[in-house]
Amino acid sequence: MFFIPNKFLFFCMLLGSTMLTISANSWLGAWMGLEINLLSFIPLMSNTKNIFSTEASLKYFLTQAFASSTLVFFIILSFMFFLNYLSLNMNNMMKMFMLSSLFMKLGAAPFHFWFPAVMENLSWNINMILLTWQKIGPMILISYLSNEIYFQFVALFSTLVGSLGGLNQTNLRKIMAFSSINHIGWMISSLLMNNTLWKIYFMIYSFLTILIIFSFLNYNIYFINQIYLMMNFNPINKFLLYMNFLSLGGLPPFIGFLPKWMIINNLILNNYFILMLIMSLLTLINLYYYLRLAINSLLMLNIEQKWFIKINFKNNYLMIMLSMISLMSLPLFSIFYMLM
Repeated sequence: MFFIPNKFLFFCMLLGSTMLTISANSWLGAWMGLEINLLSFIPLMSNTKNIFSTEASLKYFLTQAFASSTLVFFIILSFMFFLNYLSLNMNNMMKMFMLSSLFMKLGAAPFHFWFPAVMENLSWNINMILLTWQKIGPMILISYLSNEIYFQFVALFSTLVGSLGGLNQTNLRKIMAFSSINHIGWMISSLLMNNTLWKIYFMIYSFLTILIIFSFLNYNIYFINQIYLMMNFNPINKFLLYMNFLSLGGLPPFIGFLPKWMIINNLILNNYFILMLIMSLLTLINLYYYLRLAINSLLMLNIEQKWFIKINFKNNYLMIMLSMISLMSLPLFSIFYMLM
């Protein structure tokens, strides 16, 4: 996709628009960056080989356009109220509406209605951008606005929806969508303390998500039963895939447990005991359907195919090295974090 000239142009615009958003010194400049990001991502979503990509593009455009129009409307209103020195309560109300539009762009609950439906109809390479890079701009803008009660509500609701929504799913793209909603809740809760926590969480989350999506993309897997049928001939790659799944769920001793551990520690230090307890319990549900995939394929008797398809997995050694990093780097990061 990225070797097609017009696709490469829009991809460069996508990267530049996010840089414009996070480096803008005014809300209107940040809004312009979000709009350029939207207009450059829509052509990347279109694919003549995928008949459902048009539907996904339309859903994404309508949702993002509505969120952008709401954001710029309340930006203008907040400027008017600031110039007229109106009350602080009205200013907090403007913040809530601006945060709501940014949460809709991000895909956080309760504004998540579009996210699984859009991901279900897109290819893995576009979903990889949607799950990682497209979250940077809205998250940076959300960190500029502080609203403790609203952050706690969205964090709890996102972890609840992300945990319960993926229980009965067989489509891996929907499972990744609900998993992303769960991780968004943890990122938002980290903003209650400081921005460094969510940066560490986002980097590790993006690293693990890219590893998992690369595996799905190379094997052309979109449903759970395809994992059992297509990966039986190579148990090493299957083991690495499930190791990354468990790491993404936050199971120790994998590296995905580190950011959750840091956030839980800081939530306790800042007296967010109820928030920490509920989010930790809900994440166990999220980990359950990861364990369900791994146990059914690795420990129990499952459908073994009698014939094998040889798939040329060119990045096999690279995937093994990166997956081992996700396993072996937790003790090093743990020692560094305890010495801080």
